[in-house]
Amino acid sequence: MPTFTVHAPPPKQGETTGAPERFVFVRDGFYFWAFLLAPVWLLWRRLWLALLGYIVASIVLGAILYLLGVSASVMLPVSALVGLLVGFEASTLWRWTLTRRRWAMLGFVVADDREAAEQRFFSAWANRAEPKTAATDLPEPRYGAPSPRTPSSDVIGLFPEPGARG
Repeated sequence: MPTFTVHAPPPKQGETTGAPERFVFVRDGFYFWAFLLAPVWLLWRRLWLALLGYIVASIVLGAILYLLGVSASVMLPVSALVGLLVGFEASTLWRWTLTRRRWAMLGFVVADDREAAEQRFFSAWANRAEPKTAATDLPEPRYGAPSPRTPSSDVIGLFPEPGARG
């Protein structure tokens, strides 16, 4: 079952918390479109530094392969491996960008899809926000001093009492 992380945007001017309708749910796992069309996916998610790193790494890797005289039949699998790396690390890049933009991570949700994750998260969030009347009416518990233990002759486990003959 997929795991989602929930991220809240920083509050706007005059707000105390970020708006819940702007929360982002990032699924953990492989992103097929990030594998297939990495630059387009990075642009779509507005991951500018990750896109810049991808472009620079692709240019450097292409130049190294060209200088080594590698044929096109080798460059294609290398490009596929880079795409595979981006596909597996897409959620990490997305979370890293959200953290850089000062988005707060609120928690984890395990659900089948994003809609179920949203329902599960917001229902738990609403239950947490409700005041607990029954627990607040109880008096504060008082604890006494612990009573000293008296040695017994019973043996529990493999360790007898000190001084006993084994």
